[in-house]
Amino acid sequence: MRFSVLYEKINDGSLPSSFYYAHIPSLNLTTHGEGLEGAKNSAIDLINLWIEEKQLNNEPIHIESESFFSSIEI
Repeated sequence: MRFSVLYEKINDGSLPSSFYYAHIPSLNLTTHGEGLEGAKNSAIDLINLWIEEKQLNNEPIHIESESFFSSIEI
């Protein structure tokens, strides 16, 4: 299975400046970690836990078909 992850630097002062959010849009999940690698590892852990819970409850696992990311400057 493949899932898109959007990384966003955390700048609101809630965590040290080296932390990033990792958003998994197709699953509506967000986690965070130190640096991009830490955020990626947190996302992998969260996705694995999410899949495990779905399987235990015999619930369907949403498979992402296609994703596009963009930014808009305002």
